[in-house]
Amino acid sequence: MPFMKEEMKKKDSAIMEDMEKEIEQAQQELAEETEGQDGQDSIKETAEEAAEAMLQAENDKKDAELQEANDRLMRLRADFDNFRRRTRQEKEELSAVVLQNFMTELLPLVDNFERALAAETADADSLREGIVMVYNQLSAVLQKNGLEPIKAVGEKFDPNFHQAVMRVEDATKEDDTVVEELQKGYIVQARVIRPSMVKVIAN
Repeated sequence: MPFMKEEMKKKDSAIMEDMEKEIEQAQQELAEETEGQDGQDSIKETAEEAAEAMLQAENDKKDAELQEANDRLMRLRADFDNFRRRTRQEKEELSAVVLQNFMTELLPLVDNFERALAAETADADSLREGIVMVYNQLSAVLQKNGLEPIKAVGEKFDPNFHQAVMRVEDATKEDDTVVEELQKGYIVQARVIRPSMVKVIAN
């Protein structure tokens, strides 16, 4: 009996050792698995942090580009406003210079009119001669500044240049022919400033 007890103790001891080994192995595997999971979680967290950092950097870059574009737009707008203001000012100054030059050219005519009014003469021919001289001088100044008379009599009626105020019949002439100019029309630099008032054939 004592021998059997001793054998049973040995057997129980061996079983206990096996169980302890299995428990240790299970604990070790659990620890390894937990460590691996922690490592994966750590890697995952690191990747998420890296992605978040990249996204933040991209957003910062986009914000900087947007700010730069906005600044450039503001500069361009300011430059355009300055250009528009400068152009308007230059245009006004040029218009003033042109007007001053035109008035300067008209002053000799004013002088001649004043002389004619101041002169005491009963000679109609001398008076007419003075008026013709002033008229020719005025025509020269206007022509120099781009004024041109519109051709009318004998021309084909053109609504761009002529204004028909009367229509007459004449079998010897073609329809729409201008036969008489009632008021002269004028062009300045290829633009009609006043059409000719004309009488037109309408058979």
